[in-house]
Amino acid sequence: MVASWVLSAAAILSGAIYIWTTYAGAQTQRFLFKPLTTALILGVVFALPDAVSSLYRVLIAVGILFSLAGDIFLLLPNNWFLWGLVSFLIAHLFFIVGYVERASIHMHWHLLAPFAFYGVALLYLLWPHVADLRLPVLIYALVLLTMGWQATELWWEMRDLAALLAMVGAILFVVSDSILALDKFRAPIPHRDALIMGTYYGALLLIAWSVNNFARVY
Repeated sequence: MVASWVLSAAAILSGAIYIWTTYAGAQTQRFLFKPLTTALILGVVFALPDAVSSLYRVLIAVGILFSLAGDIFLLLPNNWFLWGLVSFLIAHLFFIVGYVERASIHMHWHLLAPFAFYGVALLYLLWPHVADLRLPVLIYALVLLTMGWQATELWWEMRDLAALLAMVGAILFVVSDSILALDKFRAPIPHRDALIMGTYYGALLLIAWSVNNFARVY
């Protein structure tokens, strides 16, 4: 358990350094600390000694691994953006399967509705500006919001701390990707790097800790 806390602290420090590099313009450090932070969070998943289930651990780990790939693609020039989008889309699919693996598929309309309304509003803002990427953006938005919805369904069914962390992490992921999309396609957002990466790393770290079986007393 100590290793998990140490890796989490290291990830928070690394993420803070990465955000600082975006303001300082330190390109070399950016290429180091962005993937390093995600890799440290991936390490948390494997360091947690007691998982809610072995399959859930694997699914979350693979999702974070694809997030790491997405981080690397988004560091590259703009023509790699679509590959980053695909990597994160696959990551969300693994997260969805992980949430369903814990609690199976559920559909509560009062939980689905906020994500549906939010998705419509977000696409309304983005649609005139995404041009040739409309289909990929639509597919990505549907998968992203499904991920957030199913994490919320997981918490609604399980009502444990691991499920709560998964839900909050998923919602932070929605916030992070929304800011990224609005900044890239609609208009520049002040302090975009701190907002996007702060919520993104927070999302990944909470999702990583959702692997832990908190019912066990350490």
